[in-house]
Amino acid sequence: MTGYFIQAFIYLCAAVIAVPIAKRLGLGSVLGYLIAGVVIGPIVGLVGDETLAIQHFAEFGVVMMLFLVGLELEPRMLWDMRHRLIGLGGLQVGVTALAVMGIVMMLGQGWTVALAIGLIFSLSSTAIVLQTFNEKGLAKTEGGRNAFSVLLFQDIAVIPMLALIPLLALPELVEQAQQLAQQAAEHHDDVSLVAGLPGWAYAIVIIVAIAGLVVGGHFLSRPLFRFVADSGLREIFTATALMLVIGIAALMGLVGLSPALGTFLAGVVLANSEFRHELESNIEPFKGLLLGLFFITVGAGIDFSVLFNDFAVVIGITLGVMLLKAAVLFALALIFKVRGSDRYLLTLSLAQAGEFGFVLLSFSSQNHVLPPALTQMLSLVVALSMFLTPGLFIFFDKVILPKFEAETNDREADVIDETGTVIIAGIGRFGQIVNRLLVANGIKTVVLDHEAGQIENMRSIRIKSYFGDATRPDLLHTAGIEDAKLMIVAIDDTERAVELVEYIHHTYPKVRILARAYDRGHHYALRNAGADYVISETYHSALTLGTEALKDLGVHPFRAEQLKQAFIDTEAKSKKALYKTWKESTEENKFNADYRELFMQLEDALSQVMKSERHEKHTSSDRSWAPPPKGYAKAIAEEHEE
Repeated sequence: MTGYFIQAFIYLCAAVIAVPIAKRLGLGSVLGYLIAGVVIGPIVGLVGDETLAIQHFAEFGVVMMLFLVGLELEPRMLWDMRHRLIGLGGLQVGVTALAVMGIVMMLGQGWTVALAIGLIFSLSSTAIVLQTFNEKGLAKTEGGRNAFSVLLFQDIAVIPMLALIPLLALPELVEQAQQLAQQAAEHHDDVSLVAGLPGWAYAIVIIVAIAGLVVGGHFLSRPLFRFVADSGLREIFTATALMLVIGIAALMGLVGLSPALGTFLAGVVLANSEFRHELESNIEPFKGLLLGLFFITVGAGIDFSVLFNDFAVVIGITLGVMLLKAAVLFALALIFKVRGSDRYLLTLSLAQAGEFGFVLLSFSSQNHVLPPALTQMLSLVVALSMFLTPGLFIFFDKVILPKFEAETNDREADVIDETGTVIIAGIGRFGQIVNRLLVANGIKTVVLDHEAGQIENMRSIRIKSYFGDATRPDLLHTAGIEDAKLMIVAIDDTERAVELVEYIHHTYPKVRILARAYDRGHHYALRNAGADYVISETYHSALTLGTEALKDLGVHPFRAEQLKQAFIDTEAKSKKALYKTWKESTEENKFNADYRELFMQLEDALSQVMKSERHEKHTSSDRSWAPPPKGYAKAIAEEHEE
């Protein structure tokens, strides 16, 4: 027992030290786990023969990860992504497998060995890629979504691969079957419900298992979760979640299917369940720890003796596989019109071999398709390619992204072929609403934005807009600033927004400037620069939400509107004094002690007003609804014009 504690302490200590350092250096947690494994394994030798056994246990982290991925998907979503899933994913697996197979046959191997190797190297690392996407915020990008489609197809493709590989057995390796069967019987490692069944019976068992999983997940899971939830014991719900995942994985193993795909399918079935978020919160910690352990074992399992004995061969195969997969992915990205940096993200993120490669290599060896020596070398190639993957993400972050950002900045501005009554700088979520309202009322607008992707998005929904920097005088002139009545400033860059307001105010004083402020400080800066009307982007939405909160807490709707108006009036009375204090402050400390003192006085005044308002004639017992107080809209307008 003490030995297990020592081994656990070594693995956890390595992770606790290496991962935070790797994250701080911008390397990502996956590379941190891999480095930790290399240090405690091949370099220091603190772990040894138990690494392989632990890796098989840690692979359950991949199973849990696919269960959580399935929970995030709905069947409708899978149907919507069918073109990328089948088209892009199917072509990636098929073309890569055939390309690798052709090269291996040219090197003198038989077609069965070549096909098995091609299938193994056609897979990428779901664990590394998805975890890195989540850490770097790349999951929602176009490249991230396409990469996810490919990974999803690869995970599904593992099932037919597991069915096909036994048919590729080499005659000269069949003699080992009896020895392997005897060893399995002695150790009782594998239990199967389909061993020895004819093909038709095996197919029926698989269909029944999958149908039972889908039907049971849909109809039986909810009563079970409600029964457990009624107990009020969180640990029992955690046990239930683990029981569900482990049970599904065991069922898939008993019928000879991939446990990972089984749990993924179960996750999809439960994606619409009201217990989905509870399941996620209970499984997530176990998934994270097991995935980390899996990556540590990958690093610890690297056999440097094999690497050094055939260094050129191993490195050559590793780089060759990664380059070949990258070439296939890049070509498919061109075919499927993946643009810009997303094309390179797709290419680089999936260029490695995957964790299922270890599973298929072991399965191929057990089924006499690959000789043990070749299996050991190919396992090292898979591990090294995974080890190099974080470096590809770093290359993407440090080289590819800056290059495309520079190209975007250097892009020539569009030719503006029309003028309008209103010029809108910035077509983000705020500018879009303003523009839609004006256009819907027949007002001619000219929209400028410096984000090329945003311009393309607007054009795809038939909103005419122009790429260009609104702070450039020549573009403003082309847009007709001399004859415009309004300039609406809704750009996200706070400094550029202030500069633009200041330029318009001094150069075109007849043009009225309406500006969106990010916060209170930005509000004051825009007002000081000459904006005629400034609105904080969250002011009215926050007031509206706060008013709804009062109503939900039992305040009569009219009373809630009255309190909201009292809040606005009180703020309006102190706004001039606050702005004056801010303006007279030094640049280094705009919100100094004097400003803070005035702000606290405002809070006290608000408290007093609210208390006095509660004693007036309208109370929560009123049964009638009344419109907003007289002058409500005018008060708001005057407040922001000051």
